[in-house]
Amino acid sequence: MEKGRIGTVGLGLMGSSIATCLLAAGHEVISLVKDIAQADEARARILSYLQQLQEEGLLSAPPEAVLQRITVTDDVTQLAGLEVVIESIIENVAEKKRVYEQLETVLSPTAIIGSNTSAIPVSVLQSGLQHPERVLGIHWAEPAHITRFMEVICGNETDVQYAHRIVALAEGWGKEPSLLRKDIRGFITNRIMYAMLREAFHLVENGYATVEDVDRSLRNDLGYWITFAGPFRFMDLTGIPAYLTVMKDLFPDLSNTTETPRMLEELVASGAKGVGNAHGFYPYTPETAEAWEANFIAFSYDIRKLAQTYTPKPTDESK
Repeated sequence: MEKGRIGTVGLGLMGSSIATCLLAAGHEVISLVKDIAQADEARARILSYLQQLQEEGLLSAPPEAVLQRITVTDDVTQLAGLEVVIESIIENVAEKKRVYEQLETVLSPTAIIGSNTSAIPVSVLQSGLQHPERVLGIHWAEPAHITRFMEVICGNETDVQYAHRIVALAEGWGKEPSLLRKDIRGFITNRIMYAMLREAFHLVENGYATVEDVDRSLRNDLGYWITFAGPFRFMDLTGIPAYLTVMKDLFPDLSNTTETPRMLEELVASGAKGVGNAHGFYPYTPETAEAWEANFIAFSYDIRKLAQTYTPKPTDESK
């Protein structure tokens, strides 16, 4: 598809990463921010991301030249005429809807408004808008300029044609998008991940295994195959009938608590943020926390490059 102009709203860490992805894909980007005083900081962050992409062989153009394609503004009228605008602000319904109401004053009725949300139902965000049919959830993974993950989510009032347009665009952004045809809280990956996290906490809190043991098992089993095949493909590869047998025996014994884990409540109350402040499930010094974060970024690039060269594209599959 043509590399036209795309709008974004918000240039925090995630918003800057999204803008970087769009710029690297060849788009001109117009970014609406609440505080124009933060524009220079956001530009510097985006430039550093573009330089990373160049260093990893994922961007051929000079990063400084690519950065010239972004316009940062606090004037919503600068987004007039755009056909796609992606909002990436805090996960707050009222704040997001305030942005959409602003956008509806300048966008055409057919311009797509996408929300980078990981949990808020799109149907909630649509309600009360003049043209709810063009509102979608566009769930990015962090870091957005590296990962291939994306979920495109339809709300109850979404016209699916707009979702298909975003899916087609996203493939040009280096993404491998999934389409969620019906709105449900948490979407695909978060629903499955949090079910896994619930069981992980259950095992640790009840003394079956330590944090280290759980991580080790999952890294060396789930972590071994999950970037190659999703759960349904993995069942195809390893024999379907055995999974039914195990499910019948195991499902009744899995945790189904609706309470948040005591262990997590206590850790958050103690001020833990993970490597961000060197205080998490594992002990860190500032230096080891920084090293883990750097290793995560390096690993993310390795996975992206591996996926681009190794993901099979059989002709018998439908998207």
